[in-house]
Amino acid sequence: MDITAPLPPATTDDPTPLTAAARAVLDPTGLGIIDRVPLIPESLRRRHRVFIPADHRFKAAARFLQALWREDRGLAIGIHVNSRELHHPRRLGSRISTVAGALGSNFLYPDIVPVVTRALAYREPGAAYDVDRLKTNLLSSQPLAFNLFGPLARDLALATRFVAELLPGTLTEVTDILFEHSPGRGDPRFTADRTAYDVVLRGRDATGARAIIAIEIKYSEAGHEPAPPPHPRHAQIARTTPDLFVDPDDPTLIGPACQQLYRQHCLASAMLTAGLADTATLAFIAPTHNHLAHAAATAYTRQLTEPQAGPIPFVPLTLEKAFVAMATAGLPDHARALHRRYTDWWLVNGELELAAMPAPRTAPIPTVTPSAPPTTDIPAGPTLPVRHRQPHASRRFVERVARAA
Repeated sequence: MDITAPLPPATTDDPTPLTAAARAVLDPTGLGIIDRVPLIPESLRRRHRVFIPADHRFKAAARFLQALWREDRGLAIGIHVNSRELHHPRRLGSRISTVAGALGSNFLYPDIVPVVTRALAYREPGAAYDVDRLKTNLLSSQPLAFNLFGPLARDLALATRFVAELLPGTLTEVTDILFEHSPGRGDPRFTADRTAYDVVLRGRDATGARAIIAIEIKYSEAGHEPAPPPHPRHAQIARTTPDLFVDPDDPTLIGPACQQLYRQHCLASAMLTAGLADTATLAFIAPTHNHLAHAAATAYTRQLTEPQAGPIPFVPLTLEKAFVAMATAGLPDHARALHRRYTDWWLVNGELELAAMPAPRTAPIPTVTPSAPPTTDIPAGPTLPVRHRQPHASRRFVERVARAA
């Protein structure tokens, strides 16, 4: 990664090229949109050092894509230590080395690194940051949150245009962006636990009221994380927030698919009750092809009385739509970089096609025709054995031929 490359400047003078750029973000080659991620053979995943048996289909493809991104940039491979095999670390293609991580290589542009540094320096008490994971794990949704919202934190006018594209009718002015935010972990005024949001946008709506957008981001996660023990405070908030849940006592709300969004909705309600904002929206962002995550969001939506028009609207979104909003807001180059890093499945398809190509054949050895016997009177010397050397192609040459084919 060229860490000297600055973040592309925002452009708003002429909206026409921005609209065209937004349309081209998800299809830069004109090949169309891939309708599902492929099942990648184990042999190919092992070749790129990303074979994890427990990975579901999307996670395996996402891990593979991150390895390709790392390889294309020449970043040193990182180490993964399994908690069950502490004495057997392994190289993992979806991680970068500690040195590369310290240089900020997990972030798309160096301009994002100061945003990360400040967020870590001023993190809230109890904030769930795993710094090593943030800096070296390419697959984690935490660096994705900074790669997506980091440029917006540096330019609130750009953030306002982004929100107008992604969530129209919510904020007309963004005044602040917070990462890994909770108003008070463990505070009984809220959810009395460690519930927090990946990103929170604060600002004003069209009426001048104080508004927040609380965002949960998934990349490869399935959205069915193990549920912590339910806290009585959640049920109390759910029962006292009118018209939010169909049945606030439905056990589905505290099951694996719904529990996180349920807790976050309760936290948003408590924030409104505490006077921290006048309106709130809960947004969920995940890649289009992460069907498990979107299935969890759909299951949760069924528990809401009015998902879009309720007291705290719930809005599921695709990651790709966020990229298009970024392009339309004024950063098409950054949107393309985000797509290349996280959702360009044609790159995975290209590796599958390359692996399926037959190995190039070497040229046949020419047949040597013996010459006629000499017609001179000088006696011929003894016949010496002839050693024929088979033509040899270097590995680099073979790979070049294969790629050309």
